[in-house]
Amino acid sequence: MHITLLGIPPSVRDQLERGLESQGLLDGCERLYARNLEELPRQLPEGLVVLGDPGRTVSEVEQLCRDLHARRNLLRTHLVVMTERPVSEQRGLIQAGADECVAPPGGDWLARMTTVSRRLVALGHAVPPLPPEEPSTERLSLRAALQALLDSTSADLGYLFFSKLVEHLSSVYGASCVLVGELLPERDSIRTLAFWLNGSLQRGVVYSLRGTPCDEAIRKSVCHIPDGVAERYPEDEMLTMLSMRGYLGAALRDGSGNAIGVLAILHHQPLEAGPLEHALMASFAARAGAELERIRAQEELERTRDFLRNTLNAVPDPLFVMDRAHRWVMVNRAYCDFLGRSEQELLGSSGREVLPAREAEIFWEQDERIFTTGEAEEVQRVVETPKDSQSRTIIIKKAVFHEPGGGAFLIAVFRDITDRKRLETQLQLADRLSSIGTLAAGVVHEINNPLAYVCSNLSFLEKSLAQPEIPADALPELREVLAETQEGIQRVRSIAQGVKSFARADEKHTGPVDVQRAIEGALRLVRKELQYRAQLDRELESVPAILGNEGRLGQVVVNLLVNALQAFPQNDPSRNRVRIATRVDGTGNVVIEVEDNGPGMTPEVRQHLFDPFFTTKPVGEGSGLGLSICQSIIQSMGGTIEVDSEQGRGSVFRLLLPAAQVKEKSAAPRPQEAPLENKGPRRRLLLIDAEPAVGTSVRRLLQEAHEVHSVQDVGMALHLLSRGERYDAILCDVVLPRMSGVDLLRELEQREPGLARRTGFMSSGAFAIPPRELLGSYSGEFLEKPFEPERLRSFVQRLFA
Repeated sequence: MHITLLGIPPSVRDQLERGLESQGLLDGCERLYARNLEELPRQLPEGLVVLGDPGRTVSEVEQLCRDLHARRNLLRTHLVVMTERPVSEQRGLIQAGADECVAPPGGDWLARMTTVSRRLVALGHAVPPLPPEEPSTERLSLRAALQALLDSTSADLGYLFFSKLVEHLSSVYGASCVLVGELLPERDSIRTLAFWLNGSLQRGVVYSLRGTPCDEAIRKSVCHIPDGVAERYPEDEMLTMLSMRGYLGAALRDGSGNAIGVLAILHHQPLEAGPLEHALMASFAARAGAELERIRAQEELERTRDFLRNTLNAVPDPLFVMDRAHRWVMVNRAYCDFLGRSEQELLGSSGREVLPAREAEIFWEQDERIFTTGEAEEVQRVVETPKDSQSRTIIIKKAVFHEPGGGAFLIAVFRDITDRKRLETQLQLADRLSSIGTLAAGVVHEINNPLAYVCSNLSFLEKSLAQPEIPADALPELREVLAETQEGIQRVRSIAQGVKSFARADEKHTGPVDVQRAIEGALRLVRKELQYRAQLDRELESVPAILGNEGRLGQVVVNLLVNALQAFPQNDPSRNRVRIATRVDGTGNVVIEVEDNGPGMTPEVRQHLFDPFFTTKPVGEGSGLGLSICQSIIQSMGGTIEVDSEQGRGSVFRLLLPAAQVKEKSAAPRPQEAPLENKGPRRRLLLIDAEPAVGTSVRRLLQEAHEVHSVQDVGMALHLLSRGERYDAILCDVVLPRMSGVDLLRELEQREPGLARRTGFMSSGAFAIPPRELLGSYSGEFLEKPFEPERLRSFVQRLFA
């Protein structure tokens, strides 16, 4: 046999040789001495290999053990490390490939040589009889070595586990090749998860199972071919190419017992293995199968998680999932953009750590209520987005779901409806303007009637005032003519005010609405249509105010009245009847009914009545948005629309609206404003209006008490101020050419803040609503045109105060 000594000092080597010679173990023995690994052949001779350990670190000695182990025949070569290291480090050397660790010569040499003798007997060499009562050694048995292997790989997870497993099994069995592979979906081949071949890991290989021992291992759980495996499986080209002789393989199975892979040991020498090795091999295969199943489950979980994350990120609406502790556990990209935070910042955090304190507390209370009651909730809120500080109208839907294990989670979806609300407002305004266009002839008729006698009366007054003297007996008639003229102008003003309220675009203003007044305004607009198409029955009981917008309620009533009139097949007032009624039902709701005795509707028409763009009118005569918009308006006021209709028996549209809870004021009624007295100092008022006639009329009304300076544009007014002109107050129209009232206010806030606070604005109607930016700086009221002298004087007096 051979004795290979690596890194053994000469003095120790001499002692060792003498000891072996005294036991008769050096007879016919070849010896090989080397100082480093490079001086040894690639394949170590069979026999005894002794590694010295002077002056090396434990990691260096472990690497040498692994290198020597990879070069030897496990069954016919014995590797001994001569070391004085502690037992814990000796175990590391044994796990790295050493068979045993012994102390340098000088101790109980007989015990150490007994171990060597046993190994030589296993190799088939003749040795002298062993002395009786040989002491135990530090060598690990095969069972202990495999246990050490199990311990070393039990902490590894993932694909690294398979790499370490094949490397260690190669060391334990002294095998040339160890592989672990998973069955591919077709189940006719495997893909290697780790492939140890001749001392190094190889890349993934796809290995066909047909006619291979691995196929038999999968079918029979364990397959052992001690020798001649290449001849037994001639179709397996890998066995022939690598000159393999011995094979030991075991199937990898999942929790249901289904084969999912194979663990195999191959060697270019015969590979003996008994029942113990078979059992250990099956144990390692079971461990590898469990790890492969765990990896597959984890990968499937990661794929599912990625799919869910990508799906949620594709949802354009902000969305999050929150656990019972109010922490975000999942957020989509839209929600991160909404808050202006990254996913890493939000996950694991709560609203109290991200949102402003007051808003966070509101959301916390709402979410806690949903967690507690388990009831889904949908609310509409106007919020200021943290990202850009813009006010947005948001619908927030929240619901709770429970895991099978009992954990509760809250899922929330945010729907930004700001643009939709803006579009709805535009559609409602367009519908009103369309109604005004439809009723334009009636509105003109209503205005022309009073205008006819107003114009006549003014002509009569002009002719009377042209006389040199007015007789005393003519004064009563002149006063009567003047009163009639003022009454006619008031009628025109009332009609204009009704049109303005109906067409007003200020949808955000809500408050108590006088239902009777809204209905009267709507009836004035459709009076002409009613006069020539149907008879009107009024059953208007006294009802409480509702909370809403007068213009919007008037829009609904006008729409229902126009629909009723247009439903009649002929303009026959003697047969066509329209009834409008108000009352309070048993639940306290205000009820408004519009009924006609027209042709009625079929069930199919009733089913789609409130669908957007649905209409029964000819093309070009209806948009199909009227009733849809009416429903939206009534719902925004907290009410509902009911319809009763049968074909041939007419239709009834019923509005049910909750009454407004108006608190009675305990303060005394506001007294009538006293007329302006011409006492005190005369004040200077700067009037800015594009119409010179307006300036002239205002000057005439105020000239007895104040000095009024009138200009037609803001530029001229600013020029006067910069020139040093002083004014006690300014009255300005909102809409002016070139520079508006908003521009004036901005300039005054910079130049003369005190005068800015004494500046008032006039508005000329529905199409001169103060801009939103003006409302941010101006908190006073507006003087609506046309105005009575008393209102003008009171408004100006408040500016001077």
